[in-house]
Amino acid sequence: MLITKEFTFDSAHKLDWEEGKCKYLHGHTYKLQVTVKGKLNEQGIVINFTELKEVVKRGVIEKLDHKYLNEIIKNPTAENIAVWIWNKLKGKLNLYKIKLWETPTCFVTYRGE
Repeated sequence: MLITKEFTFDSAHKLDWEEGKCKYLHGHTYKLQVTVKGKLNEQGIVINFTELKEVVKRGVIEKLDHKYLNEIIKNPTAENIAVWIWNKLKGKLNLYKIKLWETPTCFVTYRGE
């Protein structure tokens, strides 16, 4: 079974190598979906949504929300941010995939590969 919770956070970054607008400091409201996998336990759940929320909040949201991503992640592309998030959560959750939207129409899906 797959369980998914959505989060949002606001951050700023710039991509120094980029030739377009993203070369300059700008911000995004990121949307993050964290999907975990597992079997139903004796209570009939895979994970308590409150537990999932707290793990992601402590491990990711509190570290990235209203922050300058270039000070946290080298070359903070959506792809590199997704890898950083995965690495912060692996071992704490039985991750299946994460999806990270940088804009309402642009996102990356990562499965730890």
